[in-house]
Amino acid sequence: MAKQNKFTPGNFDLRVKKARAGFGLFAFDPIPKGACVIEYKGRVLTDDQDEKSNSMYLFLVSKKKTIDGWIPNNKAKYINHSCRPNCEIDIYKERVWVMAKRAIKEGEELSYDYDTEYFDEHIKPKGCKCLKCSPVKDIN
Repeated sequence: MAKQNKFTPGNFDLRVKKARAGFGLFAFDPIPKGACVIEYKGRVLTDDQDEKSNSMYLFLVSKKKTIDGWIPNNKAKYINHSCRPNCEIDIYKERVWVMAKRAIKEGEELSYDYDTEYFDEHIKPKGCKCLKCSPVKDIN
């Protein structure tokens, strides 16, 4: 049996549902720690497009490459920020991979820690809605 590449997403049942912060991406299968969950996909922007973009779904993957994740088949764009995330980002060969930081239970919302600049500009002013910062009853 051939060894699976670390950056090959598992065949997990992932669904977009209503979440604390709008919509979120939820696991409908258990996901083991260290598993590649999903790739964050998008169109590659030119430098000019990157400078002018108002998209909230940009990922800088190298000094010269930014992808805009606001495309229809990118479920990963629904993964919300958390100050205590269950996933982390691994950029490999100018592609963005979402990896399980710990074991994720069926029904759990996927999350990762957004970078400081994005957090400070877009989340902090409105108040972080993650479970760590707003431990109110979950809507699910």
